[in-house]
Amino acid sequence: MKKDGRKEQFDREKLKRGIFKACEKTVAGIEDIERIVEEVERELRGLEGVEVESKKIGQMVAGRLKKVDKIAYIRFASVFRRFVDVEDFEKELQKLL
Repeated sequence: MKKDGRKEQFDREKLKRGIFKACEKTVAGIEDIERIVEEVERELRGLEGVEVESKKIGQMVAGRLKKVDKIAYIRFASVFRRFVDVEDFEKELQKLL
């Protein structure tokens, strides 16, 4: 379920592309990306109910990316959390430091 209420089928490849984009030119490799996608997909299958908010999926990915590469995490978070200005980045960076 998207933020605006629209429903969208889970798309493994779309998720993978988003993570891949966040990981460009970082230490995170394709193996890390594949592992994150597999872990998130497995966790989603284990949840009760059919609908999952996109926010929940974003949180799952962000938590895993934070452990793999902090730059990739910030890039992903900036899109997922919709950072609108430098202060948003600064707040998130302070949490990492």
